[in-house]
Amino acid sequence: MRHLRNLVVEAWLPVVLVVGWWLVSASSTSLFFPPLSRILTRFRQLWFFERIPTDVAPSLRNYVVGLLIGAALGIAVGAVLGFVPWLWRALRPLFELLRATPVIALFPLAIILLGTGDGEKVTLIGFACFWPVLLATVDGVRGVDPAKLDVSHSFRLGRAMTLWRVVLPAAAPQVAGGIRTATSVGLVTMLGSELYAADRGIGYFVLQSQREFSIVDMWAGLLLLGMLGYLVNLLVGIAEHRLLSWHRSMREFESRRLHA
Repeated sequence: MRHLRNLVVEAWLPVVLVVGWWLVSASSTSLFFPPLSRILTRFRQLWFFERIPTDVAPSLRNYVVGLLIGAALGIAVGAVLGFVPWLWRALRPLFELLRATPVIALFPLAIILLGTGDGEKVTLIGFACFWPVLLATVDGVRGVDPAKLDVSHSFRLGRAMTLWRVVLPAAAPQVAGGIRTATSVGLVTMLGSELYAADRGIGYFVLQSQREFSIVDMWAGLLLLGMLGYLVNLLVGIAEHRLLSWHRSMREFESRRLHA
C-alpha cells in the first residue's frame, strides 16, 4: 500500500501535464507546436525502430562509458585527497580552476586534440562527471567520524585497509550523492558533445531536425532526452537504495539505541 501511495504522489503531476498537453495541442495547426498525438506517433516510429542503432545506441554507449570512467576516477582520486589532507590543500587551487572551467568551453579543444569520434565524447563526459564525484568523495572522507579512525588505529589497520574498510563505507552516502549529480551532468554533456561536429547521436538528430524544420522529429528527440534523464535518475535511485540499505539499517539502530 505504501509503494502504491508513493507511486501516486510521484506520478500525478506528470500525468496531469501530459493530459493537459494532449488536450491543449489537439487542435493545434502551428508548425512549431504540433499536436502531442503526432509527436508520440513519430516518437514510436523513430525510437522503437528507425534510429536505435544509428543514434540511441552510440549516445548511450558514450554516456555510460564516460560516466563509469569519471565516477571511478572521482572516487579513487577523491578518496586519496580526502585521506591525505596536505595533498588536498596543495592541489585544491588547481582542481578549483579546472572545475570552474565550463565543459562547453572545452569542446573545440577536445575536437582539435581528439577528433570527432567517440573518444572525444567519452572524454568530455568523463571529465564532466569526474568533478561532482571527486568533491563529494573528498567531503565524505574528510567527514568520517574520528572515533572510527581511532578504532581502526587501535586494531593496527594499515592506511590502505583503513581507507578501504572504514573510510569509504562511511563516506558512501556522500559518494552516492555525487554520482547522482554526475548522471545529470553527464547527460547534458553527452547532448552538448553531439551538437558539435558530430554525425550521429540523439543530440545530432535533434539539431538536424531543427535545421531541416522537421519540428515533429525535433520534439520527439527532446521527449526522448527527457525520458532518458528520468529513467537514469530512477535507476540510480534504485541502485542507491539497495546498495546503501546497510547504512540506513545502521542509522536506525543507532537512533533506537540513543532513544532507548
